[in-house]
Amino acid sequence: MVSHSVWIVGTSRSGKTARLVEQFCNWVQPEKQLIESFYTKKPGRKKAERIPEFLYLKQTEPGVLVLAANDDNRRELGDIIVTSTLGKYPVRAKTPLGFFQDEVILFWPLLINSLSLKAQFPVRLRPETEQELATKLWRPQLDEEILRIAGVNESRLVRRILDLLQLAAYSGVRCEDIAQILARGLGDNTTTLEPEFLASLLLDWRNWCLERGLLSYGIITELYSQYLLSDRNYQQHLTKRYQAVLADDVDDYPSVARLLFELLLDQGAVGAFSYNPDGAVRLGLGADPNYLEGLAERCRVEILTGPPSESLGEELTKQMVELVTEPMVLLSLPKMVHSIQTTSRAQLLRQTAEVIASTIQSQQVQAEQVAIIAPGLDAIARYTLVEILIKQNIQIQSLNDQRPLVSSPVIRALLTMLALVYPGLGRLVDRDAVAEMLVVLSRKQQAPENSSLLTDAINPVSTDIDPVRAGLIADYCFVPHPDRPNLLPVSTFERWDRIGYAATTAYNEILQWLEQQRSQQELRLIPSPISLLDRAIQRFLWNGSNLPYEQLAALRELLETAQHYWEIDTRLRQVAPDETTPHTTIIEFIQLLRRGTITANPYPVRPIGGARRAVTLATIFQYRSSRRSHRWHFWLDAGSPLWAKGGAATLFGAPFFLRDRLGEPWTAEDEKLAEEQRLQKILTDLLSRVSERVYLCHSDLAVNGQEQLGPLLPLVNACVTHSVI
Repeated sequence: MVSHSVWIVGTSRSGKTARLVEQFCNWVQPEKQLIESFYTKKPGRKKAERIPEFLYLKQTEPGVLVLAANDDNRRELGDIIVTSTLGKYPVRAKTPLGFFQDEVILFWPLLINSLSLKAQFPVRLRPETEQELATKLWRPQLDEEILRIAGVNESRLVRRILDLLQLAAYSGVRCEDIAQILARGLGDNTTTLEPEFLASLLLDWRNWCLERGLLSYGIITELYSQYLLSDRNYQQHLTKRYQAVLADDVDDYPSVARLLFELLLDQGAVGAFSYNPDGAVRLGLGADPNYLEGLAERCRVEILTGPPSESLGEELTKQMVELVTEPMVLLSLPKMVHSIQTTSRAQLLRQTAEVIASTIQSQQVQAEQVAIIAPGLDAIARYTLVEILIKQNIQIQSLNDQRPLVSSPVIRALLTMLALVYPGLGRLVDRDAVAEMLVVLSRKQQAPENSSLLTDAINPVSTDIDPVRAGLIADYCFVPHPDRPNLLPVSTFERWDRIGYAATTAYNEILQWLEQQRSQQELRLIPSPISLLDRAIQRFLWNGSNLPYEQLAALRELLETAQHYWEIDTRLRQVAPDETTPHTTIIEFIQLLRRGTITANPYPVRPIGGARRAVTLATIFQYRSSRRSHRWHFWLDAGSPLWAKGGAATLFGAPFFLRDRLGEPWTAEDEKLAEEQRLQKILTDLLSRVSERVYLCHSDLAVNGQEQLGPLLPLVNACVTHSVI
């Protein structure tokens, strides 16, 4: 195997990933030649005599650790490597956080001994569960005065404090040192809480979780960086398992990843790393590209050429960056840059969708070759764009569309069903919720497989109980009650003949099923609410038919969330039986979902099969993270100031935990410079991912009626002569 590591530098789509795979194939090629020469040089040997040495060669092949910035990229990179090597070499493809999590769980007995923890199997906390439990723990200390000083509500403050623990862990800082770093970074800032107070909350939270065997992402990363990586026993196991490491797009990795890489390299492993100077998509969210770049000193550096010739990067990047950084420069953009300009945003959304529809229908471009990219996508924008395009028979795919689970009528109906079966949940049910449940649970057949990514309203599903009849039934047959809400027979309604045969039959079936579940619940024949949810899905929603992928994803996420929630509840009741009850757990679960804190994003997050012929809709952050490219780009809300933010909010305190400026204050000048650099990276990256045409879609007024004067406005003004009005 080659005895030196490689640092591959290149812009977007310059071939970095392909070069990584090529490097791996070069590493394993000498072993392949050795095996082949063994057979050719000793043809006289019998087959039985050759087998032992061949098996020895196979057994001594090193394990390879393959890392990618996010889960989608991880799957793609792992598939490419396995395909290129015909699956002959052991490869473990993970994200950095996924690797840390697996290692902490695998070596949990080691941590039990070193930290004197209780011997119990660890349970991972999802972010939404983490926030809920932390809120309960800290609520006595987060009084009105604290919230007033912080200037945010309780939910935002809890999330902000938890993010500090995660940022510190990513940078390799101990929880005990957070107060010191915050004190240096914040200085005399009186608009924030005392660093010692914040650090004390985090220490209490971490210790509370470790006592119960609960692991959040921040705690997992801290345990790995502060305890496992420095443990000699773990180091020996790690270096035996991995003699090679491939890491793609390390500019999006936390600084802790460099500690892992250096340990492997120090122990004789070889590495191949790709770095995009115009990447850093996750800067401000835990990534530390400058610190990771220091690995280049230990590697042979390869610099790849710029973006591919079919992209607009080489031709437009310099002009656009110059226009943005020097607005007074008089330049006109080439004809491949067009603009769509309106006064209001409503006009802009409609006109943008109409331009896309007309160009696709005229076959200038295919739907899958078009991307709509925006700094932020609100529900109105998504709905307007999808509705117009769907009416033109053009599908649209939202990248990582993390809408709250409760936004799905199917999920709301199942939550209402829970409240009708279990006692003591009557305050969570109202007349409208019951009517919606009756409509959803009486569906006759599912929507077609090529249904849109938006709500059922766009592709209505045929139901036996329509909304009007459901409303009548709920008005006359639903009996509210704080403990035992009930549904009466349809004959209670004097004019029940108006309901019709099909609706009456469907309602009676739902009523009979609910009564059956109540009886079984009283006899304790339903193991948990998860079982009840599964029964309802099987009986009313699945029913032998093929659900659209979007509904299937939401239902899977609901079951995954419920399973996780009751797993945590079981662990808490084992430690402190009096802290929770089954009754309160169901109430809190329903309320958690109704607050919209859980989004539908189950594993896997993409449909199985070929790529859909659909227009891509994404935020800047989502699009750059996905590493996609298209022929045509539509940059929505080109005048928005959010373009300088990269389409993702920076976590509070993130600059304080960058390794090259640990604890240094973050000034307004630093923020201005960071936004300029981020905007240049965004322009360079996006232009490398488009090959033919860019539309700058700008409205003079934003949704709130304010004038839009964002950093890309000079670009809009420079292509006025090509406007499509």
